[in-house]
Amino acid sequence: MDSQSGLTLGLSSHLSTPSVHTVLFKHESSSSASSSSQTEENNLEQLQEDNETIKFMGQRLSLKRNRESQHSCFHSKRIHVDKTKEAKRNWVRDWGNKSLGIADPEIFQIMEKEKRRQFKGIELIASENFVCKAVMEALGSALTNKYSEGMPGAKYYTGNHYIDEIEFLCCKRALEAFDLDSNKWGVNVQPYSCTSANFAVYTALLHAGGRIMGLDSASGGHLSHGYYTMGGKKVSAASIFFETLPYKVNHQTGYIDYESLEDKALDFRPKILICGGSSYPREWDYARFRQIADKCGAVLMCDMAHISGLVAAKEVATPFDYCDIVTSTTHKSLRGPRGGIIFYRRGPKPRKQGFVLSHGDNNNYNFEEKINFAVYPSLQGGPHNNHIAALAVALKQVASPDYKAYMQQVKKNAQALASSLLKRNCRLVTDGTDNHLLLWDLTAGGLIDRNYEKVCEACHITLNKCAIYGSISTGGVRIGTPAMTSRGCVEEDFETIADFLLRAAQITSIVQRGHGKSSKDFLRGLENNEDISELRNRVETFASQFAMPGFHI
Repeated sequence: MDSQSGLTLGLSSHLSTPSVHTVLFKHESSSSASSSSQTEENNLEQLQEDNETIKFMGQRLSLKRNRESQHSCFHSKRIHVDKTKEAKRNWVRDWGNKSLGIADPEIFQIMEKEKRRQFKGIELIASENFVCKAVMEALGSALTNKYSEGMPGAKYYTGNHYIDEIEFLCCKRALEAFDLDSNKWGVNVQPYSCTSANFAVYTALLHAGGRIMGLDSASGGHLSHGYYTMGGKKVSAASIFFETLPYKVNHQTGYIDYESLEDKALDFRPKILICGGSSYPREWDYARFRQIADKCGAVLMCDMAHISGLVAAKEVATPFDYCDIVTSTTHKSLRGPRGGIIFYRRGPKPRKQGFVLSHGDNNNYNFEEKINFAVYPSLQGGPHNNHIAALAVALKQVASPDYKAYMQQVKKNAQALASSLLKRNCRLVTDGTDNHLLLWDLTAGGLIDRNYEKVCEACHITLNKCAIYGSISTGGVRIGTPAMTSRGCVEEDFETIADFLLRAAQITSIVQRGHGKSSKDFLRGLENNEDISELRNRVETFASQFAMPGFHI
């Protein structure tokens, strides 16, 4: 060993006194190893008299200690271990129980800015909402600590009896929220998102290259139903791993063209036919979809991500009367945490349904085992238990009379906003809405959708540009009412919001004429724009009247 080594007796500090003696004298050099036991006794006496140096493995080591901060290494083992335990406990308390503001001030400050942005702005993105305080508490709970792969009652890890209890309760409440019989419907609440839920259904029921039909993106469909660009590039995983063919809306009316849909389906013969979309403002004719699915032998699936809250409140038609599988997000009109959910038929099939292609045996559905296996272990790991608990909280509220009144107000607000814009000669797709959202076609006014979106954002109004059927570019904006309804807005408030939207359109038109329509030129025209400053002040004054669910500013 190097004579310059910094080795000290501290390396043996976790040993009791007898073991230290053994280590010290068992490894003496060969020159002293031949000494008698008398030598060992002399060494012990020397150690007791002069506790400053000791010969260890042929080297002279220091035994000096800072008596104010350290105890002798020859104190009893119990005293030393107790001191170590106390230090560890203090460390856990100091490190593990700091609030976010102390533990990470940088993240805390950014989060505070986001809270103020939400409070001072007008949120009109149709896929967003504000959850209640109870949902937030469940999301930020100790449930995030538990790993729980597998279905409830059959987890791969131990210690999941309370986690299972929560998941069973969540499933029960999900069925109750939509008035479903547990003998006829099952549910999986583990998907991380509706896109994950949709892909789990495809994985469960299709082989690679299996055929899917969903609404075209420009007609209001969703990417997860299959999407490829005009150049043929496959964008969504549904299109990459499966064969997808979209159906479209009628370009004159904006409504789904069921005749064309049926013709395409009979030629294409999809294994899964999807109804539901992300920006379709009208009702879905589920009975007609059922007829078409039966004719071509397809499983009928509904993605009700946007309208699930309205379905639960019976403010729009329900897909459960006709569809085999229903998926949804849980954070949009449902007003729960961010995640997905899958409902599937179970048990015996109704005799009156004549399927060309059987789904399971001739008498019973067989979706349950396939879908559950696709969610886990095929596509996901352990579920997010804090999300499942928060969803259970939200679903309890969904089943209440207050929630029905809330969804009625969401729908009234959407219709009031549509009426206000139509009165001001704005062009809306299908001239109105049957649900929580509307599509404003900006092309008639010569506005570029991305420019209008930027002006609104600069004025603290959030909405999103959106595809409009028949347009080469996106062409319009999608506007939804759930979030501001959650803050307490009613019809009169949305008439005021319509005024803000029209003013933002005027500003967009002025800047486009003065600086150009290209993104670079347009953004330059927004710098130090007094019109934007004036509108932003009006928006913030208006929005600050309404409380934020879940937190205070």
